[in-house]
Amino acid sequence: MSNSATSTLQNFDVAGKRVFLRCDLNVPLKDGAITDDGRIRASLPTIKTLLANGASIVIAAHLGRPKGEAKPELSLAPVALRLSELLGTEVIFAGAVTGSDVSAKAKALQSGQILLLENIRFSAAETSKEESERLTLANELAQLADLYVGDGFGAVHRKHASVFDLPKLLPHVAGTLVAAEVEVLKKLTQNPERPYGVVLGGAKVSDKIGVISNLLGKVDVMAIGGGMVFTFLAAQGKEIGTSLVERDLIETVKALIKQAADSGVKLVLPTDIVIAPKFAADAPATLVASDAIPADQMGLDIGPDSAAAFADAIKSCKTVFWNGPMGVFEFAAFSSGTKVVAQALTEVAGISVVGGGDSAAAVRALGFSDDQFGYISTGGGASLEYLEGKELPGLTALDL
Repeated sequence: MSNSATSTLQNFDVAGKRVFLRCDLNVPLKDGAITDDGRIRASLPTIKTLLANGASIVIAAHLGRPKGEAKPELSLAPVALRLSELLGTEVIFAGAVTGSDVSAKAKALQSGQILLLENIRFSAAETSKEESERLTLANELAQLADLYVGDGFGAVHRKHASVFDLPKLLPHVAGTLVAAEVEVLKKLTQNPERPYGVVLGGAKVSDKIGVISNLLGKVDVMAIGGGMVFTFLAAQGKEIGTSLVERDLIETVKALIKQAADSGVKLVLPTDIVIAPKFAADAPATLVASDAIPADQMGLDIGPDSAAAFADAIKSCKTVFWNGPMGVFEFAAFSSGTKVVAQALTEVAGISVVGGGDSAAAVRALGFSDDQFGYISTGGGASLEYLEGKELPGLTALDL
């Protein structure tokens, strides 16, 4: 069996074998109920391929950040139930990550059966910085299966036991989701069709400094909205009231604005802002120019003129990547900017990619369907780090 990069899931011989499958099933929960099962659905093609080819499967995934403690509210039990509904077949839930009971359940699996382990991050070794601790867990997990399939794209940027260390111990291949994600990201990084535009939003500039800096050398257009835009407006000397701001990054942002100008990148910033006195769904919304935010109000969305300008910039591009909402889309009064940008993405003539996490949740919450976009990534952080030019441990481990 080949471990080479040319090996794909389709030509990976799994008949009669137990496959350890690392998925990304990190779904949002509210009062124990799954509010968006997008990541579970995204894992189905690989699971179905493995079952059709005669494998039995041991699935590992994480949910939230339990930090090595078994937290009942972060159990994968509701995920086991939903996965079973979507597949129309029983999913045996292990109730633990390792141990004699888990081993016995794994060894008893017949071809076509599925065992889902409990939240892998309940084991502190999964996320340990100590390689020896991760390896101990990886060795235990390797005993559960004959082969490894990596399909948890949302975790490939993490040097974790089940993502990075385990695939080295077993014959391995990427699942269909990871392979598809990498193919799309290559379109954004290797000779993208121009003009190439990026729309960035979300709360924090600090999360996006690396990707902004790297992309300024590669894109033609960059539009910035969301909570992070107020650090940009502050860097331009504008009053931003009580809006979210990272003051320690103002100098860095000034340098980025200069870098954009020097690189000939069209940097699109909002000219109008929807403001409110407080962060609340029922807060009274007012529209002001982006340089006229009162000292006692905060910006919670980009205004209609800005949204229209962002939409025009997007529609002029052949390749577009979007990560991060334009405003507080969960509140109706502050969701319009995100909606207009999402709509523009559905009208791009070339390739439009929605970069995971909050952006994916936003387009679904605002009533769009996944098939209206070129591609919806399942991993926000992972896709950003890929675009930043970083080496991702989980991809390296799969020879990608």
